[in-house]
Amino acid sequence: MERLSDQVLRHRAVVAAFWLLVALAGGLLAPTTVDRLSYDFALPGQPAYEANTRIADEFGGGGADDPLLVVVEGPDAESGAGDVAGAIEQQVPGTRVVTAADPGAGSLTGEGDEVSVALVYPPVTPGPEPYAASQDRIEAIVSEAGAGSGRATLTGFLLLAEGGGGGDRSVLVEVVLGGAGALVVLALVFASLLAGLPLLVAAVSILGTFLALLGLTALTDVSFVVQFLVGLIGLGVAIDYSLLIVTRWREELTAGRDNDAAVRMAMRTAGRSVLFSGVTVAVSLAALVLVPLPFLRSIGLGGLLIPLFSVATSLTLVPALLSAVGPRLLWPRRGPARSRSRFWEGVARRVLAHRWLTIVGCTAALLALAAPVLTLTLGSPQLSGLASSAPASTAATGAVRAGVPSGALRPVEVLAPAGTLDGLAEDLRAVDGVGAVAQPDGAGWERGGEGLLQVWLADDPASEGGRTALAEVRAAVADRPAVEVGGSPAEDADFVTAVYDDVVWVVLAVVVLTFLLLARALRSVWLPVKALALNVVSIAAAYGVTVLVWQEGLGSELLFGQPATGVITTWVPIAAFAFLFGLSMDYEVFILARMREAYDEHGDTDRAVVDGIAHTGRLVTSAALILFLAFVALSTVPAVEVKVLATTLALGIVIDAVVVRGLLAPVSRGW
Repeated sequence: MERLSDQVLRHRAVVAAFWLLVALAGGLLAPTTVDRLSYDFALPGQPAYEANTRIADEFGGGGADDPLLVVVEGPDAESGAGDVAGAIEQQVPGTRVVTAADPGAGSLTGEGDEVSVALVYPPVTPGPEPYAASQDRIEAIVSEAGAGSGRATLTGFLLLAEGGGGGDRSVLVEVVLGGAGALVVLALVFASLLAGLPLLVAAVSILGTFLALLGLTALTDVSFVVQFLVGLIGLGVAIDYSLLIVTRWREELTAGRDNDAAVRMAMRTAGRSVLFSGVTVAVSLAALVLVPLPFLRSIGLGGLLIPLFSVATSLTLVPALLSAVGPRLLWPRRGPARSRSRFWEGVARRVLAHRWLTIVGCTAALLALAAPVLTLTLGSPQLSGLASSAPASTAATGAVRAGVPSGALRPVEVLAPAGTLDGLAEDLRAVDGVGAVAQPDGAGWERGGEGLLQVWLADDPASEGGRTALAEVRAAVADRPAVEVGGSPAEDADFVTAVYDDVVWVVLAVVVLTFLLLARALRSVWLPVKALALNVVSIAAAYGVTVLVWQEGLGSELLFGQPATGVITTWVPIAAFAFLFGLSMDYEVFILARMREAYDEHGDTDRAVVDGIAHTGRLVTSAALILFLAFVALSTVPAVEVKVLATTLALGIVIDAVVVRGLLAPVSRGW
């Protein structure tokens, strides 16, 4: 740190110019980076994924991409749905449709013949919206039909899951929201122009990460989810690291050091903590590379760029700026800043005075919050969890209430030799939990000697009944090697298997590497063990509350305006674990490093605990609040799966900073 500080202070103009060029390049090329992100959720080697790939290649769409639905309401709805489907088939070449007139598809018309549904499979195009090339034209056709007799509405699971088609909103919107919240917190912390410095460094770090991300897209596919993580986690992490160094610099100034000496001391102490914290976060995210899925690997690779760039800017740009203009940024604050928080000093003393009461109370509370994890169910959201007042949602739920099988929104597609379809359809209709089996006879449903059956489960595919029925369907064709089962429900089931069968190795890799890093940083074996144990409890509590909010619906209507999803998005727990494990260790390193510094000074454990909490309590709380606000901004993304991830991350940060690091950590250090 001392050598790095010397080099940075000696060449501070060069450092600033370098980061300016990086930021400009990153800003100019950011649109290109976003355009090159992948929307593919490949599951190589998994049977449903391989079946869906064949279906998409041979039939031009379908498979993992659920159909669009045209819901027609009113007199003679079945005829109206057929007319709309026919118009779409004619005007959008390559489109396949299913209507109630097709063999076995009569259930697409609801009870009373007042509601009828047509399934539409337009040609798929790469990108965030698989039907983007034809959706506008289809909407126009449906709108024209709705102007006549009855009412026609375009809907579908894809549209509902993307928040009505708004899932591609620019990440800039979320970054601005998160940045505004961060600025308020920083203004309260510094009460001076110094509040702008961490935001400036965060902006440079984010743009630099986007530039590096562009290079990564040349080597491998990178998931679209990474852009939100870079923007918002990058904002929080870069501000956290800058905040730690700037706060220590200001403390050293108050103690009487000259400016450059204060910078050097801040780098020697806080800078060292930042370095170990950043490496810990990077290690946690790098562990996702062990998951045998390109999608999650790309989140790990893209995500680890966030702490690396945050560390790089914090350890170079921050000291350069503090050396050049730091004292001028203290305006208009008057008087020296307090380095110790009387509030957190009092908290530390009280919890040390009531160790066992604090331990028992906090542990009981955390275990209670974590208990719902035992009922965790993974998958895509249930239809009921996507309900809203939007026309697309009301049309879909209305059709299901009228008797159309829930599974029609997410069909199970069975690919089989054309000559076996009749007998296979009859066999599948006898399977428990199957609502209907359609054998469309229109154009495009048989290719190369193979044909497709549409299997609509009676219950929502994401429900317990739907998952059981899917397993029965797969079992019914298991002895027919020429038959393949695809569709998004089958791929969801294989996703869970692919991600979580070997998840123990991911967790083990994160834990072992983190332990080694903390043992080196803290010169202790017992402290890292306790830190890791607290981390596990903290993350489990975050999972538990997420299950309550999203799977069970406790507060989801109030907070997000959406009912329970009934499940937790498949990839969220493993991705949240990687991020939360690293981010939580940030605070642990900050606190323990300061405690260790105090202990080395006077050798009194309880006094070191109080000193450490007094100096870092306000800092950790502010840093956690900034990250929390960033995740709140992330939760405004229309896509439900991103909302679930944002909820887990926000809860994890709050629980960790307030309960674990603020209360449990002090008493555990005093053992």
